[in-house]
Amino acid sequence: MAAAAPADPATTATLEAFADTIIPGVKRSPDDRAIAGVEDDPGAVQAGALQVLAHPALGLAEALDGMAGLLNMHAQNHARAGQHTLDPAVPPFVALDFDTRTALVQELTDPSHPEREVWFGVALFCTMAFDSAPHLPTTEALDQGHPGLSLLGLGRPDPDGLWRFPHFSYRRRLASVHPHTTATGSPA
Repeated sequence: MAAAAPADPATTATLEAFADTIIPGVKRSPDDRAIAGVEDDPGAVQAGALQVLAHPALGLAEALDGMAGLLNMHAQNHARAGQHTLDPAVPPFVALDFDTRTALVQELTDPSHPEREVWFGVALFCTMAFDSAPHLPTTEALDQGHPGLSLLGLGRPDPDGLWRFPHFSYRRRLASVHPHTTATGSPA
C-alpha cells in the first residue's frame, strides 16, 4: 500500500524542513524553503521521509497535521525567545534558518523534553527513509537511485533475485552455516 503525502502544503513543508534538519540535502530548486540546502547531495526528503511518515503501516498519517502544528508552535516560541523574525509567507519551522532549526530539534529531542519520544521517533523514521528505504521494495529503490542506499553502496541482487555476500565484513567467517539451512538461506 503506497503512502500519500499530507494534503496540507504547510504540513508538507514543515515536515520536509524537519526531515532536512535530520539528514540535510540539496535544494530541489532555488526557491525551495523547506530544504535549507546545506548539503550538495540528496538527503532525507529526497529519500522519501514524508512517504515513510505517511505510510499506512506506520499509523501516523492522521497525526501528521497535528505534529506539524505542534512543531510550528515550538518554532514560534523558539523564535520569540531568540528574537528571530519569522517570514509569515511560510510555516514558522520552515522560516527558521538551518542552525536555528537544528537548535530547536536538539531541544525537542533532549532527554528532559516532555515530547522527546515523539520527536525522537519522527527523527528515527526520517533516518530510516534515508538508510533503508522501508517504504519501497529494495530493488525498486535501487532502480530509482535511492540516495541513502546509493551512498551506502548497497549492491544489486544476484540474477536470481537473492543477495549474496562473497566477502565477510569482518574478513573472517563468524559462524558455520547450520546443516539444516536450505539453499535459499532459510532454516529447515
